[in-house]
Amino acid sequence: MRTSLLHPLTAWRHHEIPPEAPDIAVQRMRDAGGPADEACYPCACGHFFIAPVSTSVSCPHCGARQAW
Repeated sequence: MRTSLLHPLTAWRHHEIPPEAPDIAVQRMRDAGGPADEACYPCACGHFFIAPVSTSVSCPHCGARQAW
């Protein structure tokens, strides 16, 4: 089958794909130490709080354990 009849994306070969320019935002994040592993958790008491991502998070307002 001729290459011109194929979909343009399937006709590319790995070595024909131009290298991507470095992403400045990604580089800045890496230089800053990476993303903060925190999440916003809602509690049944109505309190929302931000805490490190973990399987054992407790609400700072009422102390209830949060399901993950």
